[in-house]
Amino acid sequence: MDKTNFKKLDETERTQHQSKARCWTSPVPKRSFRCGVFWTKHCKEKMRFYGLSENKLKHLLSNPERIEEGVAPKTIAIMQPAGTKKHPTEIWLMYQKAGKRIKIITAWRYPGISPTGKEIPIPADIISELKNLA
Repeated sequence: MDKTNFKKLDETERTQHQSKARCWTSPVPKRSFRCGVFWTKHCKEKMRFYGLSENKLKHLLSNPERIEEGVAPKTIAIMQPAGTKKHPTEIWLMYQKAGKRIKIITAWRYPGISPTGKEIPIPADIISELKNLA
């Protein structure tokens, strides 16, 4: 790996967030806001649990197959099918529009095919965590 774009920090240049060990910093800082999308901590945990990537959920935002009203107030839930014919699953995403930005509240993978037009099938653990947040 070419480290010409990185600079080595001295003791005096380190910030409080960097360890005292030798570390390399990137010239471009990572940002939590990308394309006007805000990811909640709860959503990041569920993405890790269900094996969903940030790009997959961004694709779901732009190409949903089904759009329904979310369980939480002022939210929208969208769905996209995933899996195989033998083991079908659905990827669900609940978000809220906050001005120009989109606040992604939660994401989950539903095993099977959910019925259309009925209440959104949200796992019980996610509902209990959403109630604790409010």
